Amino acid sequence: MTAGRYAPSPSGDLHIGNLRTAALAWLFARSTGRRFLMRIEDLDRVKVGSEERQLADLAAIGLDWDGPVVRQSQRSDLYADALADLRALGLVYECFCTRREIREATSAPHQTPGLYPGTCRDLSAVQRSERRGGRPAALRLRADVGDFTIDDQLHGAFTGPVDDVVLRRGDGIIAYNLAVVVDDADLGVDQVVRGDDLLGSSPRQAYLATLLDLAPPVYAHVPLVLNTDGQRLAKRDGAVTLRDLADTGQDAMTAITSSLGLPGDTLAEMLAAFDPSDVPRAPWVFTPPTT
Repeated sequence: MTAGRYAPSPSGDLHIGNLRTAALAWLFARSTGRRFLMRIEDLDRVKVGSEERQLADLAAIGLDWDGPVVRQSQRSDLYADALADLRALGLVYECFCTRREIREATSAPHQTPGLYPGTCRDLSAVQRSERRGGRPAALRLRADVGDFTIDDQLHGAFTGPVDDVVLRRGDGIIAYNLAVVVDDADLGVDQVVRGDDLLGSSPRQAYLATLLDLAPPVYAHVPLVLNTDGQRLAKRDGAVTLRDLADTGQDAMTAITSSLGLPGDTLAEMLAAFDPSDVPRAPWVFTPPTT
């Protein structure tokens, strides 16, 4: 059975932008007859107590999910199997580059910023052996395409660059790009709704899915919530979490429904009038209330 999902990282409290995206993911899934799943992406940046507060806040705005909460930290065997499959296809190689080396390499005039330049892609066996004496190697994908096209419900056909993404970090932790692809396919997620700041990473993930003989999901990258300076909203912008807003007398759901142009004060009321094609395409600029 098909599904949508929301997948927060437990690195802190959710702000109203996170809650709005979660509400949209729920609305997209429920309006299309899909299950809605909750996945905690806890392979990195875990802050004690964050998961519990995040789930409580999501429930407080009326968001429900099907089945138990899934945690990436409990799914290492699945990731190891996928990595082994890619190894068997000859699509994995060791990378010994530091972040500084990558940053300096990609700043060169002939390189595309943010894309791995392939420094370790064609090292000889001798060169690899020499470099293994230093820092632990990360494992990268040996991509054989330069770009890939995805289908996005809000942006249409979107073609973005594909590079040799990290599959497993030097510390042994599976990288996000591999984990998210494996999780979505294993859980039956065929619809991914998330912020449009992640649009550029989706071609890499969809391409990786095809290498694993998995069907990429249909995407819907929704506009972010910005602060009054036009920057991505963050908790440092003031009263933006559910608790902060409640303390100032503002109802988060009222603000979210208003930003989407939907009637009602609850997710259930919003669902009755929700049409994915009517989702605003422009960012929502949120002005935190003053105390």
